[in-house]
Amino acid sequence: MKKIYLIGILLSGILPAYAQNILNILVRDASENKPLPGATLKIKSLNLSAVSDSIGHITINNIPDGAFNIRVSFVGYNTEERLLTFPAAGSTPIEILLQQSEEEEMEEVVVTATRSSRTIANLPTRVETISGEELDEKGNMKPGDIRMLLNESTGIQTQQTSATSYNASIRIQGLDGKYTQILRDGLPLYAGFSGGLGLLQIAPLDLRQVEVIKGSSSTLFGGGAIAGLVNLVSKAPQKDRTLQFMANGTTAAGLDLSGFYAKRNEKTGTTLFASYNKGTAYDPANIGLTAIPKFDRLTLNPKLYLYLSPKTSLNIGVNATIEKRLGGDIEFIKGEKDRSDAYFEENKTDRYSTQFSLEHAIDENAKLTIKNSVSYYNRSIQIPDYIFSGDQLSSYTEANYTLKKKNTEWIGGINFITDRFNQNKSDSIGPVNYNQNTLGLFVQNTWNAAEKITLETGLRGDYQNDYGFFLLPRIAALFNISENFTSRIGGGLGYKTPTVFTEDAERIQFKNVLPIDINNTKAEKSYGGNIDFQYKTTLFNDQVAISINQLYFYTRINNPIILTPNTNGFFEFRQPAGYLDTKGIETNLKISYQNFKLFVGHTLADVKQHYTNTTELPLVARHRLNNVLMYEIEEKLKIGLEAYYFSSQKLNDGTTGKPYWLNGLMVEKLWENYSVFINFENFGDTRQTRFDTIYSGPINNPSFRDIYAPVDGFVVNGGFKISL
Repeated sequence: MKKIYLIGILLSGILPAYAQNILNILVRDASENKPLPGATLKIKSLNLSAVSDSIGHITINNIPDGAFNIRVSFVGYNTEERLLTFPAAGSTPIEILLQQSEEEEMEEVVVTATRSSRTIANLPTRVETISGEELDEKGNMKPGDIRMLLNESTGIQTQQTSATSYNASIRIQGLDGKYTQILRDGLPLYAGFSGGLGLLQIAPLDLRQVEVIKGSSSTLFGGGAIAGLVNLVSKAPQKDRTLQFMANGTTAAGLDLSGFYAKRNEKTGTTLFASYNKGTAYDPANIGLTAIPKFDRLTLNPKLYLYLSPKTSLNIGVNATIEKRLGGDIEFIKGEKDRSDAYFEENKTDRYSTQFSLEHAIDENAKLTIKNSVSYYNRSIQIPDYIFSGDQLSSYTEANYTLKKKNTEWIGGINFITDRFNQNKSDSIGPVNYNQNTLGLFVQNTWNAAEKITLETGLRGDYQNDYGFFLLPRIAALFNISENFTSRIGGGLGYKTPTVFTEDAERIQFKNVLPIDINNTKAEKSYGGNIDFQYKTTLFNDQVAISINQLYFYTRINNPIILTPNTNGFFEFRQPAGYLDTKGIETNLKISYQNFKLFVGHTLADVKQHYTNTTELPLVARHRLNNVLMYEIEEKLKIGLEAYYFSSQKLNDGTTGKPYWLNGLMVEKLWENYSVFINFENFGDTRQTRFDTIYSGPINNPSFRDIYAPVDGFVVNGGFKISL
């Protein structure tokens, strides 16, 4: 009897096993019959989901007998639903053809930084994007600003310029932050004085994607994009309402609260973003100076969309950011020391800007776009016995016309840029005021030259009131060598009109910095190019997907302007005979296997100053490694492990900094309408104050050294997100 009972138990386990089925799906584009990697399949009644690999293949095991609804979706395409019955006759994969949704495709897939209506895969210009889940994950790690979002990308480094105020700038391929142009929806709002705290004052919750173009991009948007540009693309309203909230707290007593609302009706649409960010004075090294300053920041960004007709739409937005930031002597900030005997750095900023965009489709092939922004920025920087303050008023106006034909696309336009700075109070050396106006004309053509070759050419002519005329040609090409192998090559000219607002001047709070002598100064000019190779394939019966990208780059800057101390104790900008150049290699490897994804990136940046002698440019890590391992169960769980390596960097005082690793761990648990997350940032507690100094002299009058490694150390942050 016992044997019969035992056999019954075994059969009860074996028979259901034979009732399990395998679902094989191939997801393709209905019009072009190309595979759609990254499509999502869900069987809600079984609580199962999976994502298609690089050839559009999805496999789900252990499906019981019965009839089940499956749902296949992909960004930019209409969702497909089918009723499948198991067991199924035959073993041939089921083909699912998705139809493109023009409305979603335009808003989710198209890169806007080039003004072209093409998707990223069809652009000759090399554009990198951070969007979707990757943007959400990086937003969890640093919800209050975009430093980490950019710093963890291959070839990009955020450089901290103040030991106590936490200020930072962005470097692309090793070049100074002044050579990178930051745009918001194609509008330059963070240049000159207003770029000083820009990275610290942009919260990522209302961003749809971030677009990065490396290398000379002045032909696209004018001067200032010698190293490249970063375009921050805002979320737009959809027919389905979006309502999101995020709350985050840190072990450094920081707090981030953000909210975003979006809704589109038949004739109108609205988005509203608001955030409050708070920092508490934090000194993990117990040296008496803040690694994270005390600050309070409030941001409000409402935007109105009007759909005047099927062919005409416009949007109007306002952005306001107010912040007070105080770093320095920890005892003074806590009220335990008198101001007269303490070092401090106090920043007060008011940032207000307007954005306007009008689009009118003349017909199905032609479109007219007019856009404008006006930005007002006021900032005061106070240290003991010195105040630097001023206001910047800038504007950007553009009109462009797009014409699409069968094998070509033309974009032509005109823009006008104004930028004026007034120093509120100057000492005996005089104010560093300037008033620059630039008128530009541009034309760009994208041509399908052959079945596998696409060419993009551009030409810009800028007239600048202080430095004259600049002619800026640009060319790029895309070679679709095979279904798995593509290559891009491109290059162009660039320029940058000098101002006193550089990393070196920011580092000394603009104290004793002399005005630029326009009559004896030339604009900085550049030329450069890059070539990359992209290969994608699958291995082991499509179980493993591999993508490799190899980029080679070179940029040379003539007439570089350098802040130099003179014999009178002041600092002046000089242009030594010679040039500055950067050359190197970026390697990106991505491997996917089931729920695991591995990203490995390496940057080799050789940046040199060729003056009387050839020397390394300070504060550039020659080698950087980016390693990220992700484990994800779709819409249920995300776990990310990170390891970043920075090689030794030459410092401005002639010494060399030490190499270091940064490690992080992020976990997010997701439900249908909310998620909770926790991030262990820099859990190895890498700090410059652990293996090097950050200042010399007395603490009430410190002389700061270069900051080349983190100073805040191991910080844990965690919170929740709600979507209604």
